[in-house]
Amino acid sequence: MRKWGFLLMTFMVSTALHAQTQQEKLRELEIQRQAEKQRAIDRQIDSVAILINRQQYEAADAKILDLLKNVRSVPSDLTFYLGKNSFYLNKFKQSVDWLNKYIQLKGTAGQFSEEAINLKANAEVELLKEKQLEAKQAAQILSKDFDIDCGPTGKVACPVCNGSTVIIKKTYLGETYKTCGYCNHTGALSCEDFNKLMRGQLKANTQ
Repeated sequence: MRKWGFLLMTFMVSTALHAQTQQEKLRELEIQRQAEKQRAIDRQIDSVAILINRQQYEAADAKILDLLKNVRSVPSDLTFYLGKNSFYLNKFKQSVDWLNKYIQLKGTAGQFSEEAINLKANAEVELLKEKQLEAKQAAQILSKDFDIDCGPTGKVACPVCNGSTVIIKKTYLGETYKTCGYCNHTGALSCEDFNKLMRGQLKANTQ
């Protein structure tokens, strides 16, 4: 009886040790898999750096986007290269955003901290220029802000149907014809309606 008990105990211990060994092997395989995956990511980041140094910014951008699709968390070096490459693609807002992330992560002690700080400052200058240009463009004088004099007749040919009273649309099945809803079957617009149309304020007659 003791013999059977001893054999059973030996079997249980052996089974437990075998299971433990299998678990350790699985953990080792997972560690190796993760390490290989990280090495592959590092190689891709290195290739991004090479493309940027060669001034192949569009190719670098495509590789960065591919990397972002395949990582759970963005490596700090990639935040720098994304910010740097964005600067050379004139994507200044994006550049400031990613360079700022790198600086937040690494402070002034990172491998690329000095370059990141300088690039971010330059990107902020360019971003300010863009905003000033946008403000200037917003202040432009546009024709839609004024009533246009239509001449002594007080009428103009309807620009929607080109004076034909019919709107022709081409589709893959052929041409379709629809009565123009703006000129009331006359092919012409009053000066008042013409100015409303130019401002997007004239509604089509659906009847």
